[in-house]
Amino acid sequence: MKHGFMILLMLSMTLSEGYAQQDTTHASATATDSSGNGRSLPSPLSAPPFPGGEWVGNPLIGIPSDAPDYPLTKLLGLAQNKSRIKIYGWADVGANFSTSKNSNAPTSYNLVPNRVVLDQLILRIERQPNTVQREHADWGFVVDNIFGTDYRYTLAKGIFSDQLLKDNHLYGYDPTQVYAMLYLPKIAEGLLIKVGRFISPADIEAQWAPDNYLYSHSLMFTVDPYTFTGVHAALRLNAHWQLFAGVHGGNDMAPWSKSSSVNGLFMARWVSGNNNNSLYGGINSLGRGYYKNEHDNLQMAVLTWGHRFSSMVHMNTEVYYMWQHDAAVGGTAIDGPAKEWYMNTGLGDIIPGVASAVGAVNYFQVQLSPAKDYLCVRNDLLNDPQGNRTGFSTLYTSHTIGWVHHFSPLLRIRPEVRYERAWRNDATPYDNGLRRDQFTAAMDLIVRF
Repeated sequence: MKHGFMILLMLSMTLSEGYAQQDTTHASATATDSSGNGRSLPSPLSAPPFPGGEWVGNPLIGIPSDAPDYPLTKLLGLAQNKSRIKIYGWADVGANFSTSKNSNAPTSYNLVPNRVVLDQLILRIERQPNTVQREHADWGFVVDNIFGTDYRYTLAKGIFSDQLLKDNHLYGYDPTQVYAMLYLPKIAEGLLIKVGRFISPADIEAQWAPDNYLYSHSLMFTVDPYTFTGVHAALRLNAHWQLFAGVHGGNDMAPWSKSSSVNGLFMARWVSGNNNNSLYGGINSLGRGYYKNEHDNLQMAVLTWGHRFSSMVHMNTEVYYMWQHDAAVGGTAIDGPAKEWYMNTGLGDIIPGVASAVGAVNYFQVQLSPAKDYLCVRNDLLNDPQGNRTGFSTLYTSHTIGWVHHFSPLLRIRPEVRYERAWRNDATPYDNGLRRDQFTAAMDLIVRF
């Protein structure tokens, strides 16, 4: 395992030398300071080194959203193009040392212990509408394609889902986001409608690797919704208030799947006058809420609070309550075959009545240097009293500390150490049912192209 980390570090140093002179743009599409556009508050966070410059709550009307011209965009001759279409992506390679031998589950993303894996290879094609201007309607689209081990956390039933739900492959492909957008500037201070498949709007961690604070994810993220397919509308009232409403076919399933059922969404986002606080929350999914055809139909109420202590220190805290009726132990069924990296296959026992879960996570960030480094401390909790989300009826806690370093705008590493445990005496969810707790030391390397 030591050799895996050395390979990653050597590769990162080599690539950083090659990329450092190629691009001096920000590392994130949300990095643009919006203070001078007359529409929005100044960006509250420094990006880079932080993944984004705004509080949680995309899409944000009135904020510049065009991505930088990354190398692939330039290679294809699309830089500064009038079409505003951009094609770019990234590769995320990770490795970890773990006290578990076969599987790190229920930990997500660095699932396989003591191995180097390709977590994400992403190709994105997009055109972002210009929501800063208020003169004319505009349109856009996003198409995200993923290949790697992370596909198992993004997959939707009915969209290439057999590779996981029937075959339990370690690597797979998923078109995670495919949606169109229409911006109407004359309704309130702007209305943005998107139609298609999109990442769940509520979560601090429901993001791609370059937009996440750390390499790994909290336990509560592992078991909540990742994508919806339907219609989502964002309405800007002013620089401090934005409302969101939508309808979708349920968490992580296509509307044409036999497991799907109609769910509504309504959320609100508020930012304080001094930009030091943000609240974003509401109902992420609400419908009949019955587990159906071996698939979850999660109902979710969620709230996220962002707070800035200073220009260099901030935190984000999220809490949620999820529930569904007549669900199965372990949630959505993977029908097999069981593999060493994930053995919790087959349909679990049905839980009569309501199965619920409570999650909470706090991210605390300290900027260590301008545009290069930050320290992140994450503490999280998941209570799974009926075992619907993880297969084990227990309370979990997890504690992580990580450092993020940007070698260049196109290259970063994210080493971290983490300890987690289940608190019921007879609960052993780790290493395929053998361990009550788990320690991991992990690192990933993100290369944009």
